[in-house]
Parts: sequence; structure tokens; C-alpha cells
Amino acid sequence: MSKKIVLITGTNSGFGWLTANTVASLGHQVYATMRDTEGKNAEKANELSKVKNIIVLDVNLTDETSVKNAVERIIAKEGTIDVLVNNAGFSRNGVAESFTKEDLQEMLDINLIAPWSLIKAVLPSMREKSEGLIINITSGFGRFGFPFAAMYSSSKFAFEGLSEGLHYELRPLGVDVAIVQPGAFPTEMSQKLAFGSDSSVNEGYSAIADFPNKMGAAVGQMFETLKPNPQDVADAIVGLIDLPKGQRPLRTVVDPFTGAFVKAANDAVKAEYEQGIVEFGMKDLLI
Repeated sequence: MSKKIVLITGTNSGFGWLTANTVASLGHQVYATMRDTEGKNAEKANELSKVKNIIVLDVNLTDETSVKNAVERIIAKEGTIDVLVNNAGFSRNGVAESFTKEDLQEMLDINLIAPWSLIKAVLPSMREKSEGLIINITSGFGRFGFPFAAMYSSSKFAFEGLSEGLHYELRPLGVDVAIVQPGAFPTEMSQKLAFGSDSSVNEGYSAIADFPNKMGAAVGQMFETLKPNPQDVADAIVGLIDLPKGQRPLRTVVDPFTGAFVKAANDAVKAEYEQGIVEFGMKDLLI
């Protein structure tokens, strides 16, 4: 297996932390991004920097200049970026009406616009050498809009749509785009809940106020029963990196809870979608 240069976002915790360590352990050179490496993430940055084959970069993903500088720095040193893993994400929960425009913009900035900035920054180099892999971490909630997560789902639906279109546009140019759809896992993100800012509307939802608690209890019970391991997501990412160019699937589901119906939906849509591609005269994009 040849050594690859891998850029991973959101590495201060959760899937990103595990993926950085796993990919580095296989001999690849990892550039691990996080914010505030001299402040709140200083301890995490220091620990990750001690790992062989990992270089930590302080990058503000919502600052286009910060993103561009990071990508240019890596390419200047390594000559290439072989793999981009867009892992960083942000979630808010609660009834949709409680979300302000600013709440939604924050999620779109982090869950859609930031990864697009990175994709746009790495694509020229990847296209030039007809080689590259972009892995976008979305969610099962990017396939179905769940109650009390509708606004989070909207940002992940958007990221799914971007990723799916790019998958077909870029594959003939030698660049693979793949989606990983995790379900619920006991990571820091799942434990740090944020809610819609406009709590004034919550009283109007008293009739269903207990449902978020019921959902939380159900997820907690599933955690106890199935004991989902976040390392499975990191392993799925490694699996995609290891596959030959052109053989990577569009979507990979990693979800011990709702994964069966997410995968069923993916498979059903794929067949009809690709038929549509043919009917619109773009059969050659299915190579």
C-alpha cells in the first residue's frame, strides 16, 4: 500500500480523532485540522502531534483564507493531497420553529460551506494529476429528516446533494467522491447538545414536549444493548482509502441502529437515479 497524504478535519474528538490515529498507524501522512490549538484544544493538539505521521494544523474552516493557506502549505511541502476527509460537523436539536436564521446559517456554514471550501481548494491539484479521493461524512439524518433534528438534517441533506453530484462529475476525471453515513454513536458530539435559540416557541409544542426525551432514552438503551463503536466509522474510512480508484461506492452506511433502512433507501434510489442519468444522455458518467 503506497503512502498517501491525508487531510482530515475535526480531529479534536470523535470520528476525526479516531480516523487520524488509525490512518497514521497505517503509515500514511496525516494532516489533522482543528481550531484553537493554543487555547481550548491545546491539550488535544499536543497529544495528537506526538503521534507518528500526524501533523496538526490550526484551521478555522469557516474562514476561506485559513482553509486556502492550509491546503497550500500541505501541497507546498508534500506536492499533493491524496485524500480529503471532511469530517468536521455541528448539530443543533429541538423543534424546527425554535431555530433562528442565524442558527441555520451557523450549521450551513460548518456542515456545507466549510467542506465545500476545502473541496474547491484541493480539486485543482487532484484534477491535474487525475488522482484523488474526497470522503464526506454526512449522516443517516442526511437521508431522512428526523423529528427534532429537522434543521440538522437540512444541512446534511444539502451536503449529500453536493457530494452525490460531485461523485458523478469527478469520477471521469480520476477523482472519487464517497459519502460515509454514520448513525448514532457515543461521541463527544452526541454528548454536547445545542438547541434552537428561540425558546419562546417551545410552549406551543407542549403536546409533544416529551418526545425528545423518549428519543434520547431509546438511543441510550440502544447504546447499552448494541454498544456501537465509533472506531467502526474510522475503519470504514480506511476501507474506502484502500479501495482502488473507481471502485469506491458512493455511499457507505455505518449504523447499527437504523442502518438497514438507510441502506435500503440508498439502494432503491441508486437504481432509479442512475436510470435517470442514462435518460438524460449522461450514460458515460456511470463508468
